[in-house]
Amino acid sequence: MRSSAKKYKIAVIPGDGTGPEVIREGLKVLDAVSQKAAFKCELAMYDFGGERYIKTKEVLPDSALLELRKVNAIYLGAVGHPDVKPGILEKGLLLKLRFSLEQYINLRPVKLYPGVWTPLKDKGPRDIDFVVVRENNEGLYVGEGEFIDKGKKSETALQVSRNTRKGVERCVKYAFEYTKKRNKEKKLTLCGKTNVLTYAWDLWERTFHEVAKAYPGIKTDYAHVDATCMWMIKNPEWFDVIVTDNMFGDIITDLGAMIQGGMGIAAGGNLNPEGVSMFEPIGGSAPKYTGKNVINPLAAICALSMLLDEIGEVKAAAMVENSVMKVTTKMKSLAAGRMGYSTSEVGDLVVANL
Repeated sequence: MRSSAKKYKIAVIPGDGTGPEVIREGLKVLDAVSQKAAFKCELAMYDFGGERYIKTKEVLPDSALLELRKVNAIYLGAVGHPDVKPGILEKGLLLKLRFSLEQYINLRPVKLYPGVWTPLKDKGPRDIDFVVVRENNEGLYVGEGEFIDKGKKSETALQVSRNTRKGVERCVKYAFEYTKKRNKEKKLTLCGKTNVLTYAWDLWERTFHEVAKAYPGIKTDYAHVDATCMWMIKNPEWFDVIVTDNMFGDIITDLGAMIQGGMGIAAGGNLNPEGVSMFEPIGGSAPKYTGKNVINPLAAICALSMLLDEIGEVKAAAMVENSVMKVTTKMKSLAAGRMGYSTSEVGDLVVANL
């Protein structure tokens, strides 16, 4: 949500595990860059996550959801607690936020920064620089389905992939606009499985080609999801922007995180371009590193850069990303405990290089 004023209200959910540690460094960078770029941020802190759930059995109250609708953006650390059954926090907090706030785009830059190791032989920063636009509110993740004869030998499980014309079209339109704005190769690749998933992907393919007519300056192509995975490894330089559905996007963005150097640098945004968006490192809460000051905060800091860009502070966003690119050349590794610096020292380095 953009603001015409130079003051923004940011909701902060540090979350679980190492989430609070990386968010602390992100807020350190935010404080420094806001002073340099002459804007102000009012922070609204929320304790949603595993600890709160254990104490109160409450995940995300409706009253808080109303408050979150009024902020300019949400900054999330991580969600996931070893003492909370898997699915409770993910569905009750993450998915509830994404669906309730209609954050229908998941945006995942896949960019290899200078000095960062990639498992891809003979590939460097010039080769790995693309963006995945993932539909974020539909598909298999709507949780729709049923069991028939559960527990019997004749048991059948149905999981529905629900795709609407409205949902697909707004995602595809966003991808075309983003490709145009990115102004790199001006190429948009549709990633799907048209040869097997003949209902959902018939809709996606028809919509993609219809929307493309309004963007004659954008080159378009198509790749099956399995071929996309192969080419991301063999020739990542072929991609500029990829648009895909919820499930395929979930899979290929994790592959993307690995080729850009790992979870320590991977950031993502859950966007409602007309409303409130949420930004987060995608690596999870990493509870085994909690409190050790060894976790890499760069993914959270890159998520902050994305947040700044989305609210309209483009100069500040570029300052943060450029600083991260300087810092990665100084680090021994992006892996927790092997960076050559502590969590707080990495945050200090980003501030010093703004």
